[in-house]
Amino acid sequence: MAAILALFSSLLWGSADYMGGNLSKRFKPLAVTGASQTIGLATGIFLILVSHGWRAPTLTWHGYLLPGICAGFLGFFGLTAFYAGLSTGRMGVISPISSLSALIPLGVAVFNGERPKGLQLIGMAIALAGAFCSSGPEIAGEVSLKPLLLGLCAAFGFGTALTFMAMGSKTSALMTMTTMRVFTVAIVSLLALRYRTIGGFGAKDIRWLVAIGISDYLANFLLGLATTKGLVSVAMVLGSLFPIVTSVLAFRFLHERLHKVQYLGIFLAIFGVALISVAS
Repeated sequence: MAAILALFSSLLWGSADYMGGNLSKRFKPLAVTGASQTIGLATGIFLILVSHGWRAPTLTWHGYLLPGICAGFLGFFGLTAFYAGLSTGRMGVISPISSLSALIPLGVAVFNGERPKGLQLIGMAIALAGAFCSSGPEIAGEVSLKPLLLGLCAAFGFGTALTFMAMGSKTSALMTMTTMRVFTVAIVSLLALRYRTIGGFGAKDIRWLVAIGISDYLANFLLGLATTKGLVSVAMVLGSLFPIVTSVLAFRFLHERLHKVQYLGIFLAIFGVALISVAS
């Protein structure tokens, strides 16, 4: 169950990143992040109401509030850096680096005592290599400093946010993800007031923002839920395969050519997932 939830999370996350990256070419990345996060918050509130999933917050690290706030700040930072990186047109630099964000929660999980089986470790290593390769890493030509730094910022933001998400999900994945959105929406609301703009989106852009917001929220929620159903390290690796989805969607709808290394990455990811599944 944990593997299925994490893989479905990757599907949703990769779809959201594809749509968000495209919108960020026409609008400011911060505006795309803010609008989609607002829709994500509405999604979370709706799910809480229909599921009666409300839980009172506690001011301890064993609850969902403090981890949710930290995850919200770091996730917002990472997502903004990611969209800003994609808007530079250097997807071959940004996506591969950000795909390694799973190394942070994986390392924390192992440090805290998780001990995946040998075959699981091999599968995780192969799957991460697949995610990196499927992102289409640019292995030729010069790489400017800006997309490199944005990729590192995105990886740090995503990785640390995932760590806090897993922490808060022990109490409630639903409340943790909704707390994240409350915090990020508060930030973007202040920014919107400061700059007196809500991004300049047109009516035809709303449907894409809704799709991004819902997909991103559900991706986070399912991944948080997956960490409570099995090993955190395994869930995080499987949840990090989203660059494959982004690359395939770009190939299908934007007619971007897949390089040989990306085909290799897709094969490695599938092989790695198979090994993890056999060992689980």
